[in-house]
Amino acid sequence: MSTPTHRRQLAAIAATLVMCVSVLFYTYGRGLSAKSVPTELNDRDFWRLVDDFSEPNGYFRSDNLLSNENFFQHVIPTLQSSLPADGVYLGVGPEQNFTYIAALRPKLAFIVDIRRGNMNLHLLYKAFMELSHDRAEFLSRLFARPRPPKLDDKTPVDELLDAYELAAPSDELFQRNLQEASDHLTKVHKFGLMPEDLRGLESIYTAFYRAGPDLNYSFSGGPFGAGFRFPTYSVLMTETDGRGERRSYLATEANFRIIRDMEIHNAIVPITGDFAGPKALRSVGRYLKDHDATVTAIYTSNVEQYLFQSDTNWKRYYSNVATLPITPKSTFIRSVSNRGFGGPGAGPRAQPRLCSVADLLKAFNRGMVTSYTDVIQMSK
Repeated sequence: MSTPTHRRQLAAIAATLVMCVSVLFYTYGRGLSAKSVPTELNDRDFWRLVDDFSEPNGYFRSDNLLSNENFFQHVIPTLQSSLPADGVYLGVGPEQNFTYIAALRPKLAFIVDIRRGNMNLHLLYKAFMELSHDRAEFLSRLFARPRPPKLDDKTPVDELLDAYELAAPSDELFQRNLQEASDHLTKVHKFGLMPEDLRGLESIYTAFYRAGPDLNYSFSGGPFGAGFRFPTYSVLMTETDGRGERRSYLATEANFRIIRDMEIHNAIVPITGDFAGPKALRSVGRYLKDHDATVTAIYTSNVEQYLFQSDTNWKRYYSNVATLPITPKSTFIRSVSNRGFGGPGAGPRAQPRLCSVADLLKAFNRGMVTSYTDVIQMSK
């Protein structure tokens, strides 16, 4: 038979259990929230990542407004068959990242580049994509040329670019589009762009306006080296994966929408940072660990080649990479020049190659990486 004292004890135990369950639920709920990589960032959080993770503007010998890697799509089939979707993508440089992102479908992407100009370039892309409903409208803004008639979401990419090749650039569109982009970034998103950033947007946009679809890495379209010509925007957007399939971010309306949707959701985050620097990569690593996320792909272009020109920078870089959360499948994507590594008849000037991040870090920790040649030999 229950006594008043017994009933009070049971009531106290019940209250304690309820309190414990509430605490557990609160803690568990907070844990789920903290350990969920976002697919969308609000404007304040996006700019906080851009601003807090960035390092001071660094120097590189060119502005790199466009890739010069014709064959970077060739590894996409392998990447798609080996890497899971919904991870985090880490890259460097301009528009080639969009093509890899469209193929790999990460939840979140960070673009880290030593030049603040690259951040401004990606913000200009962001504004133009968000303001455009389809590829044709986007290209009209990107090149400041009137939209030709009869272009729709089914128009092949080569026909799109041919149409804009023939369209005359418009100073009126240039001025209007630049103002709309600046207003969109600073008044709609309320990003904290500095005056030099706004001047950077204008400088970058001027190159696209003047060159149009003929824009290339050297900006002038002139020869490089022994008669070599860098690929134009049109060429890069119409390249294939080596199996005949066009996979650029402008190849199909579906690819473009993947990138546009991520931009709308603030899911492509451009950061100013040196790969060998003390802050950018390590900040990304801490953020991803806090959100229980892993990096699936790290696109390095040929940055490592420059890092190995210093006795210490390449070591700092791999130490930074070691702070990133990875899996056994996490993969480096790098561009390897045949100059000095291929010899006569080696094929294209530069080719994409893949390498396990875990395997390279293991070799680095064991002292088995001492030169860029070691890195190349680990790449396939």
